[in-house]
Amino acid sequence: MTLLATYFPITDPTLIFFVVLLIILFAPIVMSKLRIPHIIGMVLAGILIGKYGFNILERDNSFELFGRVGLYYIMFLAGLEMDMEGVKKHSRQFIIFGLLTCFVPLILTYIMAMTLLDYSGTASFLLGCIMASNTLIAYPIVGRYGLQRHPSVTLSVGSSMISLFMALVMLAALAGSYEENNSWLFWPLFILKFAVFCLVSIIFIPKLTRYFLRRYSDAVMQYIFVLAIMFLSAAFTSLIGLEGIFGAFFSGLILNRYIPRVSPLMNRIEFIGNALFIPYFLIGVGMLINIRTIFAGPEMLWIVFLIVFFGTFGKALAAYVSSLLFRLTQADGHMMFGLTSAHAAGAIAMVMVGMRLEVAPGVYLINDIMLNGIIMMILFTCIISTLMTQHAAKQIILQERAHLQTDTPKVDDEKILLCVKYPEIAPQLLDLAMLIRNHRLKRELVALNVVYDGQNSTQDRVKGIQLLEQLQRQASASDIRVETQVRLATNIANGIKHAFREFGCSEIIMGMHVHTDTNPRFWGEFIQSLYNGLNRQIFLTRFMQPMSTLRRIRVAVPSRAEFEPGFHRWLERLCRLAGQLDCRTQFHGRQESLVLIAEYINNRHPNVRAEYTPMAHWNELPQLASDMAEDHLFVVVTARKGTISYKNALERLPDELQKFFSGKNLMIIFPDQFGEQKDEQMSFTEAQHHEEKSIYDTILRWLHERKVKH
Repeated sequence: MTLLATYFPITDPTLIFFVVLLIILFAPIVMSKLRIPHIIGMVLAGILIGKYGFNILERDNSFELFGRVGLYYIMFLAGLEMDMEGVKKHSRQFIIFGLLTCFVPLILTYIMAMTLLDYSGTASFLLGCIMASNTLIAYPIVGRYGLQRHPSVTLSVGSSMISLFMALVMLAALAGSYEENNSWLFWPLFILKFAVFCLVSIIFIPKLTRYFLRRYSDAVMQYIFVLAIMFLSAAFTSLIGLEGIFGAFFSGLILNRYIPRVSPLMNRIEFIGNALFIPYFLIGVGMLINIRTIFAGPEMLWIVFLIVFFGTFGKALAAYVSSLLFRLTQADGHMMFGLTSAHAAGAIAMVMVGMRLEVAPGVYLINDIMLNGIIMMILFTCIISTLMTQHAAKQIILQERAHLQTDTPKVDDEKILLCVKYPEIAPQLLDLAMLIRNHRLKRELVALNVVYDGQNSTQDRVKGIQLLEQLQRQASASDIRVETQVRLATNIANGIKHAFREFGCSEIIMGMHVHTDTNPRFWGEFIQSLYNGLNRQIFLTRFMQPMSTLRRIRVAVPSRAEFEPGFHRWLERLCRLAGQLDCRTQFHGRQESLVLIAEYINNRHPNVRAEYTPMAHWNELPQLASDMAEDHLFVVVTARKGTISYKNALERLPDELQKFFSGKNLMIIFPDQFGEQKDEQMSFTEAQHHEEKSIYDTILRWLHERKVKH
């Protein structure tokens, strides 16, 4: 054993990294056997391998670097995944809970430290600031259960930032009072620097992000850009006197709407953070904890008990009082308490500041006993936070499932078919499908490439296979399975219809044809034959820029669209798209249609920011082009001939779109019509083919041209 001990602690960076990877790999396995949250396992593993445990690893600079990145990651993800519309609607609740979760534990801890521990006023105030703040150490548990946008989680994250910000400001003021050059200029300068930081970030970061995402689509470049923004914001907040964790959270809020929750970029951000940086941070926190100090004597036990009890009781009191005020469930109260009760990095940062403040020659504001008490408090509050958060997450999931079973239909036939042909627009079609699919169903997508059975069919088939493999790689980055097929057909439309039925799909997403020099017609070669021969929902799309940069969706709804069988299906898809992109949606249509649309959105998607503008007649459609911006998406809900919402004005739709909406982001929706889809039938009353323009339209145009000439 003596010989073995000479090899410890391990100082070689390669072996240190190897041991950390082993902990990240096996800690979840062991903890799952013990029914203990994985996060606690990481902290306990850090205690065991640190210098206060078995002294296996030396806490070198890698733990400082990766630990700092992991902490920034937690705060950045919290901001990135927040429901911003929920924040705006419930801003009063955020402020109330933020003030309560900050000042209730601060006041209780301050009084306790002054009376029971006999600390000085400044030491008691510093301890109160530490307990007023909290670290979202249990946030990865929320992500694992998919509750990032649950109201109680959003409320907890936002309120945590309010309490952390106020605690950091009070700490900065306390530290400023010990500086020799302290003057009345401290507060004006601090407010000015903070205001400049917020203003520059809000103006500069969105413009830079839009420019970068439009110009560069490379996955690695986008990820590096996002990390650069996060670290830049963290660095600037450190310069103005706040901890970098606030800047990381603030940058996440700003980038929130540019990184959809189901995008490959979001998946990469979460994967790398949860796989490496966040566990590194948790292990590093554990290595700082000296569990032996709890056995140093009754005085140490008393200090740890008082700090943990009053700080945790203050957080619990704030959480449960707020849940009662806001009329939330008991599980929501548990979640609010669980997320806001842990203390880790923020507490450590404040302790480090206190250890530098000299109250007398050789005497510092925080002594060794107080330091050990705070470190032990970090261990206990992390355990309490993770256990309570996991318990609350399970309760909320069970409640939601029970609610879904009673309120939603048991059968959902949703299965999306992607018809891909052009490599330049195929990735956009997949992005759209991932944004509008029902993520609860976890169903695969179907990607189809139909090849014309002619002389070049062999070469075209190879190209189709390569294109579909590219889409599979893109979807796998978001953990979405894609079923693919390359199909030979002498008639492209029939090939799509046959595949649609074979796979049991519910709707089709396809791009508008881009090679107009080959076929100048608006609908291309086979689209018109497809939508006339298939009565299910079809999306035709044309995106001139990445969807994540869109700011507004404008929807033109024909009269009597609410009477079609597919009314709620296309409305549901647009609501999902608007919710994922966090952009405004403006509906134009008859008043009776808008009333039903508003009712559906208010009941099913209350967080969607929808506006309703009456459009008396379909002839007003060209007028909508006057204020269409480059980052708007224009959606036209059309109809097939012979259906209840069809009107003769739709005959002019191709010409109007080409003339007034050229170069704009465009989506044309053919909704479900005629009820259930039947097998192909030939009847005297139902034609199997429609020309793009009728003979009557050609005659009227010829007469109009003759009239203009004369």
